[in-house]
Amino acid sequence: MPRKSRTEILRITIAFLLVCAAVTIASLTVGRDIYNGSRDNGLLSFAIVNACGYLFFLFMPVEIAFVFYLQGEINVLALNAVAIGTALFSQSIDYAIGLMVSNRFIDNLIGRRRYLKAEDKIQKYGGLTILVFNALPLSSPVISLAAGMIRYPIRSTAICTVIGLLVKYTAMTLIF
Repeated sequence: MPRKSRTEILRITIAFLLVCAAVTIASLTVGRDIYNGSRDNGLLSFAIVNACGYLFFLFMPVEIAFVFYLQGEINVLALNAVAIGTALFSQSIDYAIGLMVSNRFIDNLIGRRRYLKAEDKIQKYGGLTILVFNALPLSSPVISLAAGMIRYPIRSTAICTVIGLLVKYTAMTLIF
């Protein structure tokens, strides 16, 4: 059996730690609300999960959490504002990380292929890619990270992100 390289071991370790972080965050917020049956007062729990879920290195089911809290007694406009605000905040962090962090670090964290795929879509379709990835339950945080790495204009990134998030959360509110 071949020995794993240090990079592979590091990647597996980081992935394991990030999964543990995501499970812990979800358990202490949404999980607690589900267990206690208290989704009606869980706007803070939702804000924490949504903000963490939109960071490129934590994968959390933010859309499922939104639908869960939408079924409670929380004000729909407040829930939508928190969803869009925390998503925009976290994706701004993703964009800033893309500006500052080396390609090698990103390769180790999310993989070269995944990054190149996101970069190619932004180069080819520009803001439409950012808008579509935010409007659909796709990996929009990775798109924000790639936009930062290729120095896509921050204003265009923010506008397309907000429009996409508005479309997604408005549609989810109307459907559910």
